[in-house]
Amino acid sequence: MCQSRSSNISCRVLVICAPNQAVCAVMLSERHAAMLDFERSWWSNEEPRDQVVRARFQCSPEDYQAELATVLDDPAAVDHDPLVVRRLKRLRLRARQARIDGVVSAASGEGVHA
Repeated sequence: MCQSRSSNISCRVLVICAPNQAVCAVMLSERHAAMLDFERSWWSNEEPRDQVVRARFQCSPEDYQAELATVLDDPAAVDHDPLVVRRLKRLRLRARQARIDGVVSAASGEGVHA
C-alpha cells in the first residue's frame, strides 16, 4: 500500500463468512474501491491525472500504479467493478506484450524506429 511519509493510512478488510459454508467473501478496502472508482472516470477531471492521484491518494503516480496492479489481481476487485478491472487487465496485458515485442524486434534488428 502506498503511503505518504506524513500521513498514517490504515487499510481495513472485511471478511464475511457464512455459517456452514467453506467459502468466505473478502471485500475491498475503501481505498482500493476508491482507486477502481477513480479509474472508471479519471479522464473527466479537469486537472492532470498525476496531480489528482497525488492529491487524492497521497502517493506518487508510480506507487499508485504499483498498488493498483495488486488491486487488479484481487478477486474482490472484479466483484466491485468487473468492467474496469477487465479493461485495466487488458491494457496491462497489451503493454506487457508491447514490451516483449519491442525486446524481440530490437534483438532481431526489425521494427527499430530511428
